[in-house]
Amino acid sequence: MTQPSNAAVVAKDRLGPGEWLLPGQSLTSGGGRFKLVQQNQGNLVFYDGTKALWTSPTSGKPGAKAAMQKEGNLVIYGPDNKPLWSTPTAGNPGAYLLMPKASGNLVIYSRDNKPLWSSTAYIGKLPSGHSLKPGQWVQSSNGRYKLIQQDEGNAVLYDGQRSLFTTPTAGHPGARSIMQREGNWVVVDRGDKALWTTKTAGNPGAWLSVSNDGRVIIYSSANKPLWTSR
Repeated sequence: MTQPSNAAVVAKDRLGPGEWLLPGQSLTSGGGRFKLVQQNQGNLVFYDGTKALWTSPTSGKPGAKAAMQKEGNLVIYGPDNKPLWSTPTAGNPGAYLLMPKASGNLVIYSRDNKPLWSSTAYIGKLPSGHSLKPGQWVQSSNGRYKLIQQDEGNAVLYDGQRSLFTTPTAGHPGARSIMQREGNWVVVDRGDKALWTTKTAGNPGAWLSVSNDGRVIIYSSANKPLWTSR
């Protein structure tokens, strides 16, 4: 890992390849409304004014810093320089993070300006070990379909306003979806009790896809389909 130098640390509206945010440093949107702050306590927080819209799960690691890697992923490193968290966007050299002007959505773009990740949405896939909180979603790469973790507890696949698939977990406000590392896609309640699962455990590294033909598919780490919504 290349350590940050003064030249690699920025304070503007984007974080380019090889650039860092050190503790206490921030990015600010063009109009000044939104700010992305590398907090001294370790988490990277995206603010609308004083309201936190998104935070990395790295609080409690004082001295942590954020890097926009040249290979395309945003990584939070601990004070010991070990990675704590990363976006699933490696393999996209030249990708960059851009602050929004009005949307309230923090986005990583490829070098040809295609969205790869956002603070509210995953593009195309939910990787192993990642989760959807209420209001977050996975969007198909063609932009047509969205799998949204609803506030009322169910995960719903939409084609526009039309529902194509839903998990039987409505009535559990605050529930979230997890693509577990052992291979299950699970909806859990606020107490982390499983409400529903695809029963695909035993497949470490499996991941979830929202396909361009309107399906939710669980793939093995070898890209073999294990489960589909239809």
